[in-house]
Amino acid sequence: MAEDPYERFGAVPSFTVTSEDVADGHPIAAPFRASGGNVSPQLSWSGFPEGTKSFAVTIHDPDAPTGSGFWHWAVYNIPADVTSLERGAGSADGSLPAGAVQLKNELRQPGYTGAEPPEGTGVHRYHVVVHAVDVDRLDLDPESTPAVLGFNLHFHTLARGVITPTASYDDV
Repeated sequence: MAEDPYERFGAVPSFTVTSEDVADGHPIAAPFRASGGNVSPQLSWSGFPEGTKSFAVTIHDPDAPTGSGFWHWAVYNIPADVTSLERGAGSADGSLPAGAVQLKNELRQPGYTGAEPPEGTGVHRYHVVVHAVDVDRLDLDPESTPAVLGFNLHFHTLARGVITPTASYDDV
């Protein structure tokens, strides 16, 4: 499997991310997969550092057979007083907090797209990451890609909380 995509950029402090729907090291259930419901998981976070001014949430599959991974979800400018997203918040008409911006995923659709590894590609890891950001808002073009968001987060992340559930073709 591919390495942790953040490892080579140096360590930042971590904080706690929990979910009612996905768990670290466990297969993603059908409702949160592309073929089973395509619903974004509930997420909560705590223990982030003082000075956090906003949050971003990303879900990335570094094991996708693309050479660059696959971005499933990217949301930024989540206000600092928000510490959870409800199940389904990543749908095109989801209930994101005021001011939050949801980018198009790799399928060029706004919002979340669930895991669906191709047959023969083994077990994939899905880095569900909440980034504690040092600015109130990132001034990005809302048509930016999740990779552009990731580039900007590299320079503004104070800390990161991660859950890494898995999926394979055979899990369905």
